[in-house]
Amino acid sequence: MNPQLEGIEAITGTYAFDLRVSHRTLKLNRFFWHMIRAENRETFLGDPVAAMTAAGLTADEQAMVQAQDWLGLVRHGVNFFVLEKFARVVRKTNLEVYALMRGETFDEFMATRRVPTMR
Repeated sequence: MNPQLEGIEAITGTYAFDLRVSHRTLKLNRFFWHMIRAENRETFLGDPVAAMTAAGLTADEQAMVQAQDWLGLVRHGVNFFVLEKFARVVRKTNLEVYALMRGETFDEFMATRRVPTMR
């Protein structure tokens, strides 16, 4: 383990993405990265199971993707920057994903933000 990450597991809500995790979740992260291509988005939207199976995702990974278990995916080892690409495919904004990760509705989440109101 990277000595700089020693004790990281004791920090609640922190999920390190290091080389070990990257290697373990490479197929899943590549699957999400490939959502930058229109043909991959179309394939996924047309037949999600076939697209995930072709990408070599495990049954557990496929279940998390189908459930759009955002926090579960991050805990599993998905890099958030590629997860954002998938969020766009399923028509979710970053803010909506953040709310879901916190177990909140979008409106509940936005009420915790310091966003000026429009007059």
